[in-house]
Amino acid sequence: MNGIVPLWKPVGMTSHDCVVRLRRIFATKKVGHTGTLDPEVQGVLPICIGEATKIVPYLTDTSKTYLAEVTLGYATDTEDQTGKVIEQTPVNKGAITETVIERVLLNFLGQIEQVTPLYSAVKVNGKRLYQYARENQPVERPIRQVRVDDITYIEHSLSFKSDRAVFQFQATVSKGTYIRTLSVDIGKALGYPAHMSQLIRTGTADFTKKQTYTLEQLEQLKDSARLTECLYPIQSGLSHLPVYQVNEKLVSRVLNGQKLSQPDDWNSDRAYRVEHKGKLLAIYQSHPTKAGEIKPLRVFNSER
Repeated sequence: MNGIVPLWKPVGMTSHDCVVRLRRIFATKKVGHTGTLDPEVQGVLPICIGEATKIVPYLTDTSKTYLAEVTLGYATDTEDQTGKVIEQTPVNKGAITETVIERVLLNFLGQIEQVTPLYSAVKVNGKRLYQYARENQPVERPIRQVRVDDITYIEHSLSFKSDRAVFQFQATVSKGTYIRTLSVDIGKALGYPAHMSQLIRTGTADFTKKQTYTLEQLEQLKDSARLTECLYPIQSGLSHLPVYQVNEKLVSRVLNGQKLSQPDDWNSDRAYRVEHKGKLLAIYQSHPTKAGEIKPLRVFNSER
């Protein structure tokens, strides 16, 4: 079996845990996830099966949509609800309104800079940041450019409890964007220490919650020999790539991984999915050293 399973990852499991479970369900080692979700986060996690594992880097590189809850009033060392409190400031109810939040969120649209969270797997000098944190060692965290394509306040989500305020926002962001860091920065812009108190991934590329399957549903499909029903075609994970249609004469050359002449309208900065009559054959890019040629990055044996 080859294809993509849009899994609804439950709270309490790592992305790797889900891969292990699907290896058993599909009886194959060729399983890969398309973007790590922390154990405390639930949501859309496309899992690639068989030949689809060849597109993991391309599907991982797509935009993601999240529903996040922000708590104003205190910050944590992990920037989310799992960490230790490191700063507290009582919230002035009169200063935080829905209008104020909506106005502040607009400032985060487009290209923004983020300081990589201390509790993350990003490496600095060969060592992961969370290791520096656990060993209480100082380290200069990288600053990254990320992109926020859309960010919206969830209407009527603002509430107050004791000296804290809680609200929700939805955001569609580029690969590498930390929503917990975004939540902290939004809090700072509102004038308060903050942390991300809940997170749900509601979309990855073109996959949404409506298309997902739970682990329990996958087990049921396996028991009734209907697992193929949950598999989306490989090209559904490549909808963000432009398409190059080849004629019948070129199909065998593509499937044999041969170089081709570069079409006149080819964008040398992009990878293309190469298809013939709706069938995905390969992914090609401009040849790095031979002008006027394109070369394969991935060839899909399932289409032979």
